[in-house]
Amino acid sequence: MTLLLGALVNGATFCAFTYLEPLSTHVTGIGDAWVPALLALFGLGSSAGVALGGRFADTRPVPLLAGGTAALLAGWSAFALTAGNPAATVAFAFVQGLLSFAVGSTLISQALYAATGAPTLAGGFATAALNIGAAVGPWAGGQAIASGLGYRSPLWVSALLVALALATAAGAAVLARRRTADREEPAPADA
Repeated sequence: MTLLLGALVNGATFCAFTYLEPLSTHVTGIGDAWVPALLALFGLGSSAGVALGGRFADTRPVPLLAGGTAALLAGWSAFALTAGNPAATVAFAFVQGLLSFAVGSTLISQALYAATGAPTLAGGFATAALNIGAAVGPWAGGQAIASGLGYRSPLWVSALLVALALATAAGAAVLARRRTADREEPAPADA
């Protein structure tokens, strides 16, 4: 489950990041000269997100994952709605980089905790899952653009991928609670 969530969140991250240049130049209207600064701002947010994730991944992973993923969904949606505004684009480039990498790095730590007997294998699988997301996300964003949905559409695809991650996590939590309740339920007494 953790690997699937990592692939979805990373897919969302790289879907938006891959198309940040055409979004910022064609939708936001900033000049080409400002694109490297915008990409660097995303990178600074990403670095801050890894530091934040590293700080709380061991002590408070569930609140970070739940809150961070919900904030990612809200952020990608708000970014899509406000992408024509330069100030919003600059702010969301940093904030979404921060949130994406805080959640992503926490998911990696959870994959390692889930496989304490095989940490090297868990790390390899986590990397593979993130790479699958990093390939599928930009492909899906490109399909949206090619379908004529415009340069904002990768942001909506990112929101959709994060919504799928939230729905998947919620479904898994419900199933886990049911299994726990089934195990704790006392056996009927023989009559």
